[in-house]
Amino acid sequence: MSASLDGLLIALAGQGLAAVHSRHAAGADEIVCEAANASDWPKFRAALEAHLPPADVLIADHVPLLPGLFVSDMDSTMIGQECIDELADFAGLKPQIAAITERAMHGELDFEAALRERVGLLAGLDEGTIAQCLDTRIRPMAGAKTLVATLKAKGCNTVLVTGGFHQFADSVALDLGFERVIGNRLEVQGGKLTGELVGGIVDSSVKRAVLEEESARLGLGRDSGRASLATGDGANDIPMIDAACYGIAYHAKPRARAAAHGWIDLGDLTDVLRLLGIPEAEWTIC
Repeated sequence: MSASLDGLLIALAGQGLAAVHSRHAAGADEIVCEAANASDWPKFRAALEAHLPPADVLIADHVPLLPGLFVSDMDSTMIGQECIDELADFAGLKPQIAAITERAMHGELDFEAALRERVGLLAGLDEGTIAQCLDTRIRPMAGAKTLVATLKAKGCNTVLVTGGFHQFADSVALDLGFERVIGNRLEVQGGKLTGELVGGIVDSSVKRAVLEEESARLGLGRDSGRASLATGDGANDIPMIDAACYGIAYHAKPRARAAAHGWIDLGDLTDVLRLLGIPEAEWTIC
């Protein structure tokens, strides 16, 4: 057993949260604890934070169910980049736009205002730059394809929902295997970006609504034996993460991580499968 897990077990025992089961196997620690009621959960989380930083964690009051729905953010979650920042680099504006993106991800700025400001700075950029950016800059996050393929093989519906743009997300979704895509759309006229968006804004409220509507449509819940799963990394993902049965923050900003039921600080996206208890022998490796 690792020293960190040993320290956690001691800390939990000191608060009356005895471990039911713990083990160390395949390079990973696993602990199952029994809490008397919901008021114990803040104590449990505080002990985890104190004794397992960093760690890959899922907190649940039951043995995890197979997801019937997976809804994920795109930028810095399913791909390793922020598309608007990379696109801005072609306009010589990456530092300026990336600074706004970073503040928005931390929840320091109004999402819609920050999005419109950044898009406005791209006015006049050639439409062909989008394809060039996709080809040369945008890459899947490690484990993304295996995560999506494995969940789909187990009957899970998959949705990519992003505050980014269809011009990127449609291609990313096709590559990763997502069945539905929801995002914003950059306006193009005469082969140039206008600096405007087409239609309504996909923001945090839309992300949550998508998860709730799809969950209701599929009849998910404890009684159905299937759950909803969401992954994201920024403040805009918090409502979606909170609404999911298993909301997992992936190498996330502090506010998103604090709102999540679980978090991945160490591994890649295949660790979502490990947290759900899906053995590696059952993964669809991509």
